[in-house]
Amino acid sequence: MSNNSALLVTGGAGFIGSNFIAYYLKKYPGRQLVNIDKLTYAGNLENLMEAENMDHYHFVHGDISDEALVGDVFNEFDIEGVVHFAAESHVDKSIADSKPFILTNVLGTGVLLEAARRDWSEKGALSQRRFHHISTDEVYGSLEGEGKFTENTPYKPRNPYSATKAGANMLVKSYYTTYGMNVVLSSSSNNYGPRQNDEKLIPTIMRKALSLEPIPIYGDGMNVRDWLYVGDHCRAIDTVFHNGEAGETYNVGGGNEQTNLELTEFICRQLDAINPQLLREKDLTSFSELITFVDDRPGHDLRYAVDDTKLRNHLDWAPEISYVDGLKKTVNWYVNKWKEVVK
Repeated sequence: MSNNSALLVTGGAGFIGSNFIAYYLKKYPGRQLVNIDKLTYAGNLENLMEAENMDHYHFVHGDISDEALVGDVFNEFDIEGVVHFAAESHVDKSIADSKPFILTNVLGTGVLLEAARRDWSEKGALSQRRFHHISTDEVYGSLEGEGKFTENTPYKPRNPYSATKAGANMLVKSYYTTYGMNVVLSSSSNNYGPRQNDEKLIPTIMRKALSLEPIPIYGDGMNVRDWLYVGDHCRAIDTVFHNGEAGETYNVGGGNEQTNLELTEFICRQLDAINPQLLREKDLTSFSELITFVDDRPGHDLRYAVDDTKLRNHLDWAPEISYVDGLKKTVNWYVNKWKEVVK
């Protein structure tokens, strides 16, 4: 990208998007970056305080399904690349009401694709400029037994969230096969790290523990997820955006499979060491005593795990943060965030 062009990031006030923006602005100082975010429950401008006074960072408050707004962004800025994070992503919320997920994840993706296609076609750059769609391993469904999802695993979404992400993936791929648009996709395993919305699993575990409230765990806690530190995911996105082959999908994994119960117990042990005084005051020996099993949610996938051999071998990427170190960093970040609760 030239210094006069801009990267468009969607959903940049969210968890992974805000971490990526911080990473990108640090690695590529002076590059223009435009961030569109609707600022729903998952978006928080406090995640971007370090960027808000930078001359080369531009924030646009708006909905990616708004054709006029997206068109204005492409008219105002010379968008040479798109990294598309924006999505409704809370599975429980998709089960309660799927409409916002359909509008943002499918229609919004279509609006972005069409705006990029028209702009880049007019500039004779459709095959040079890049659209990177950020997806999820949940599009593949649930793993039973051994094995991992590969990029060739058929889609088998099991809830409205993953179904809309699968639909968006197919729409992005269609713009490559139909128009020759320069697209890449990446599907990651579960991310953890700073800036995540409070309603997600790890922040919920910590918030409930530090408030000495029951820590809710679905079912028997044996559902398995592969955990990837968000900083390593940002590096992977950067690698795929700049070096991935057009039309290809790349899985991004952490290689850290844990049951939800194992994850919760690890976090509780970290909190035990950080705040033993609170335990003594409430006559507890460990925060893990607060773990409470609740009714499982409908369609709860048993296990996710991705095979990221393609990304590692073809693009020379590998995680740098170990699961233990990354989770310790994450726990400390939230403890500092909620320091008034810890006292």
